Amino acid sequence: VQLVESGGRLVQAGGSLRLSCSASGRTFSNYAMGWFRQAPGKEREFVATITSTGWTTSYADPVKGRFTISRDNAKSTVFLQMNSLKTEDTADYFCAAGRVAATTPKDYTYWGQGTQVTVSS
Repeated sequence: VQLVESGGRLVQAGGSLRLSCSASGRTFSNYAMGWFRQAPGKEREFVATITSTGWTTSYADPVKGRFTISRDNAKSTVFLQMNSLKTEDTADYFCAAGRVAATTPKDYTYWGQGTQVTVSS
């Protein structure tokens, strides 16, 4: 699976962004999808995940109630809607595909190259 993220940019605190991740190469609907982020000098951390059907989602505590993960299997795309952004959300955001909707990077097989999100105060 080849994954390409888009949508990252500079945004003011309190604003919103919608990240997209387009997949190609294999049957998208067979894979759970996850979003992770990595800030400078920090480890990659879990943000959100969604099952292959889209019926079940899970979020990291820092983003609960602000971020929403969704997917469109017909378009082989997963989204991350980010609202009420905070400066601490600044990071490179990565999408990943795996067999299960897990919260750890090691459980994902395919990764995108990342898209940069910068939240200014």
